[in-house]
Amino acid sequence: MSSNISIPHRLPLLVVSGGVLLPGSSMRIPVNTPRNMNMVKSRILRHNTLSSTIIGVVPKDPESVKDDLSSLHPIGTAAVVVQVTGTNWPKPAYSLLVTGLCRFGLESIVQESPYPVAVVNQLDKLPGEDNESDSAGLGDIADVFREQANALVELLDVTIPVVKKLKRLLDSLPVARLPDIFTAIIKASYNEKIKVLDAIDVEARFRKTLPLLERQIEGLKLLRQTKQGHLNTKDPHKNTRVMDFKKELRKLQRNFNENENEVDEIAELEQKLKSACLPEHALLAATKELKRLKKMPTALPEYAITRNYLELMTELPWSKSSKDVLDISKARHDLDEDHYGLEKLKKRVIEYLAVRQLKNTLKGPILCFVGPPGVGKTSVGRSIAQTLGRTFHRISLGGCCDQSDIRGHRRTYIGSMPGRIIHGLKLVGTNNPVFLLDEIDKLGKSLQGDPGSALLEVLDPEQNNTFTDHYLNVPFDLSQVLFIATANSISTIPAPLLDRMEVIHVPGYTQEEKIEIAMHHLISKQLKEHGLTAEQLQIPQDTVKLTISRYTREAGVRKLERKLGAICRAVAVKVAESHPKTVQDSEEKKDLLQIKEPDQGNDVLEMSHPPDMPIVIDELALKDILGPPIYESEMSERLSQPGVAVGLAWTAMGGEIMFVEATRMDGDGRLTLTGQLGDVMKESARLALNWVRSHAVQCGIETKPGTDLMENTDIHVHFPAGAVGKDGPSAGVTIVAVLVSIFTGRCVRSDVAMTGELTLRGLVLPVGGIKEKVLAAHRAGIKKVIIPKRNEKDLVEVPQNIQKDIEFSLAKRLEDVLQQAFEGGFPSLKDATATISQNSKL
Repeated sequence: MSSNISIPHRLPLLVVSGGVLLPGSSMRIPVNTPRNMNMVKSRILRHNTLSSTIIGVVPKDPESVKDDLSSLHPIGTAAVVVQVTGTNWPKPAYSLLVTGLCRFGLESIVQESPYPVAVVNQLDKLPGEDNESDSAGLGDIADVFREQANALVELLDVTIPVVKKLKRLLDSLPVARLPDIFTAIIKASYNEKIKVLDAIDVEARFRKTLPLLERQIEGLKLLRQTKQGHLNTKDPHKNTRVMDFKKELRKLQRNFNENENEVDEIAELEQKLKSACLPEHALLAATKELKRLKKMPTALPEYAITRNYLELMTELPWSKSSKDVLDISKARHDLDEDHYGLEKLKKRVIEYLAVRQLKNTLKGPILCFVGPPGVGKTSVGRSIAQTLGRTFHRISLGGCCDQSDIRGHRRTYIGSMPGRIIHGLKLVGTNNPVFLLDEIDKLGKSLQGDPGSALLEVLDPEQNNTFTDHYLNVPFDLSQVLFIATANSISTIPAPLLDRMEVIHVPGYTQEEKIEIAMHHLISKQLKEHGLTAEQLQIPQDTVKLTISRYTREAGVRKLERKLGAICRAVAVKVAESHPKTVQDSEEKKDLLQIKEPDQGNDVLEMSHPPDMPIVIDELALKDILGPPIYESEMSERLSQPGVAVGLAWTAMGGEIMFVEATRMDGDGRLTLTGQLGDVMKESARLALNWVRSHAVQCGIETKPGTDLMENTDIHVHFPAGAVGKDGPSAGVTIVAVLVSIFTGRCVRSDVAMTGELTLRGLVLPVGGIKEKVLAAHRAGIKKVIIPKRNEKDLVEVPQNIQKDIEFSLAKRLEDVLQQAFEGGFPSLKDATATISQNSKL
């Protein structure tokens, strides 16, 4: 070996804090400092030569807090790198298995960055060289040491591979190598190993190692007596020492080359588990995993997985909770300050606070806010958390199609991790946060499972107190978590999941509410984001009203906020052009403000505000900035000819008005429907046509006696915006009005919109989404709305100012709809209605 390996005059240094490598022994060293990491990457991994694997391992005092190289021990060990292992999870790290060759002394350090390199001189011989001269002058101490070494090996467990190999090779080992090898095997402190390393003389090395060897043998003998039941009753202190040696032997059998840093890491992890206040079932599982970790070699991939699992157990808030703020008056004031309207949501939060005052063990409610985009569902969840004094965490479920996102992965998989629920609890650090499950209506399904089904356990108050994540594999109590889900529509939410949530509908805003929101919240927010002040830009209320009516038509306020942002950007350009400002100007102005004289103050103010400030946005400025109006009133133009009527529809974006058009032509009696209609709407159109055919005379439609209304006639009914799918029964009464209009040649009133489901007997059945539909009609300038009589109860939710602007007509039958939809009505239909009422009394 000496002919193949030589110690270079200059060696790269691997600094080991608290560890000592001795010649002839092996040691696994974790690479966890920047200098050591640079040395591994630049020296060992980059070169493939044998000389590149020869490094110098230098111990460093673990009590030294200095990061420089001044605290290095003057004597080190030249070593050969046998193995390099690495991992990229949870962070990049390397581990080196090195074998000591010989001692060396540090002469000078010639390089410190990126890794240290030193000039060294060899202090003893390499393995395999002639050692007879060294052992000749040792005398009896070498024979005594070999006897004690044989006695120690006999006391150790021969089933351990290292012990078995040592016993086989003990007689063939050179005598001069025995002190170094056995000092590495027995339990010794850092200072004791340093003394052995510093012993250059072989005889001095034997004298320092022999007491350590005898101490270890004594401990093992006492331990064997303990196992056989022979305790020393005369010396209790000796029995205590037996238990200490028992612990030491377990550590020795676990890994002969164990690094002290790793022991400290496990001890620290054990201390964290004790201070984490885990419940009994979680503590049992964590203790079991900790025992496995202690017996596991660090090179195994499972070591990192088990360690990360235990770290997660210590970081979860098993018993840590935040204190609720139960001041109802303050909560109501804070909610009103942050959000305008949304009375249902605020009322539900106040109710929860009131019950929480009366009962401390109240389970967290599971709410679901359903409404169009931009009405404040997500932001009100954050405000609720601030009001309650709780931590807040948002989980976006849009597009989630793997149940492992909710439940986590089992630890048998590579790259496994906890689910988003447990991960969120780890982030917030409390067991009673506010969790916002955003876009719960947009969950998907895939081969990896259904996340909607996984949420059933999370959102069930009777089950979530024992929620079990696949990664954690221990029940965790979620009963104190306040879950808030948001959705645009409940139609896509699975029925079992919907049944577990308390649904609160959040309708769109009226025009007056939008104006209030813009004046009190949005304008000030946009001014702040664009670096403007109220002294530079003013947006009057009339301008905001024009922006809402002509440039936005939505249920929420997102598009309105974008338009206000566009106004602020345009004004920011004007301000910047009128007064160029650089960083140097800002500093000079700051100095000027500090040293200005009293008569210079007006000049400085004039510099910061040009003479044409503030800029007031009027109708002409609004048109210059935002362009021509996007939405114009087209009611009178589109309803100026027969065959057109206005219906009302509900969508996930809020209420919408919907034009229904029909035309009549020669043909063979076919009905054509276009506009990407669903099956329900197609059936409503056939129902409407058959009702009109059976009531043609009452509706004043001229037909020849004995002939059908559709004879030699085709009807085409079209719903504009053909690229948008439409379905539902709400357009039934609108189609009847369109067909009557095209057959009679009379126009439907241009200020009337209608909604309702029809039957073959002419009854008008109730529909949903009345408030959203009425708000859409109000945005479009409709003055009269026809709704089913049985929907009269839903008008309570419509704001009073909207009810004052719109006239509501309640219809029980289709005859009532036609009387209100056409100017002058149909006198013949009144007689038919009276006849029906008279027959019903009989």
